[in-house]
Amino acid sequence: MSIDQATATTGPSAERAFDVVDLIRTKRDGGTLSDAEIRWLIRAYTDGRVGDEQMSAMAMAIFFRGLDARELPTWTRAMIDTGERMDFSSLTRPTCDKHSTGGVGDKITLPLAPLVAACGVAVPQLSGRGLGHTGGTLDKLEAIPGWQAFLTNEAMLAQLEDIGAVICAAGSGLAPADKKLYALRDVTGTVEAIPLIASSIMSKKIAEGTAALVLDVKTGAGAFMKERDRAEELARTMVALGKAAGVNTVALVTDMNAPLGRSAGNACEVAESVEVLAGGGPSDVVDLTLALAREMLACAGVDADPAAALASGRAMDFWKRMIRAQGGDPDAPLPVAKHSETVVAASDGYLTGLDAMKVGVAAWRLGAGRARKEDVVQAAAGVTWTAGIGDAVRAGQPLFTLTTDTPERFERALEALDGAATITPDPIERGPIVLNRID
Repeated sequence: MSIDQATATTGPSAERAFDVVDLIRTKRDGGTLSDAEIRWLIRAYTDGRVGDEQMSAMAMAIFFRGLDARELPTWTRAMIDTGERMDFSSLTRPTCDKHSTGGVGDKITLPLAPLVAACGVAVPQLSGRGLGHTGGTLDKLEAIPGWQAFLTNEAMLAQLEDIGAVICAAGSGLAPADKKLYALRDVTGTVEAIPLIASSIMSKKIAEGTAALVLDVKTGAGAFMKERDRAEELARTMVALGKAAGVNTVALVTDMNAPLGRSAGNACEVAESVEVLAGGGPSDVVDLTLALAREMLACAGVDADPAAALASGRAMDFWKRMIRAQGGDPDAPLPVAKHSETVVAASDGYLTGLDAMKVGVAAWRLGAGRARKEDVVQAAAGVTWTAGIGDAVRAGQPLFTLTTDTPERFERALEALDGAATITPDPIERGPIVLNRID
């Protein structure tokens, strides 16, 4: 018996133990792991019987060797089985959730959840916080005075039955293996491994208990998957995992070369979302919100027109009810930053490029995001812009407005924005937001 096996068998599990080093070697050399080996590995890592250094080696082996069509569903199920599963079968309406892989200015969840609820589908939107250049849905909503992210499972279920929409923090009981493995991937250079991304996302979504799921997989400069072919591979992988688990799953691959809307931050994105719910807002945000809403309704088997629900004001009514149910005041003024700086256009012409990554990093440096999960974000920090792709601009016209409570942040934020906007003599049209649909 090796030292690794001896250590592993001292844990509380009565299941068969394996030699973790043998499993690492198997995957390193291009072999496959059995279902029993995978289940043991995930449970033993969650329980602390497999060390971080050993799972780091396994994650890197998976980064290079992947997981095959049998291994990946088993890996995902094993992560789910480390925690609880939610059950929405008692609800009187069908359920459908949406997940985005993250982008700049991506406030779509905010208008989308109440819109879909207004059409008769319950939306259990378990969301997260921002890290790095992409914003977090919970951070945005916490800009609303009084709003609370944390709900008990009982309160969540009651709100879904009463209103039909919940946006809240995921409980620690859902796929705890993912929380541990995600943190490890973040510091070992294995975040980009498609099997690990897919199992991370889908383990939580399947454990959440929704009957249907629509994925927004972003690609381009401001996305984690910058190459379209890799984004589509990730989308296909997640759709397959969802369907294998009995969740009706569809993915849209969407453009993130340019940021969405006209703002990147927290309070400013809430304000923009309210504009959309009021019948206005930037056309790209409206278009993507409606595209995802139609997919969610179709997945849930509900025949309704989300554009009509938006135009009639019903979606706004559901937004206000959803915010009030979680302690927030939807009519209260949003936070305003103490300091601002304006960047003007350098020349006449047309805006033909707006780099999402540069904009996202600038907002992050202003205080809208966090470098570490412990960091506190500023509600009013962020970047807004006056022109979208294809719009005419004049020299000296305000192009960006930067806001923060800590003016010493302006210098590095302005550095990040250098070259973010491309102005040319000839106009172009922004291409479609939705690049592909995978089901």
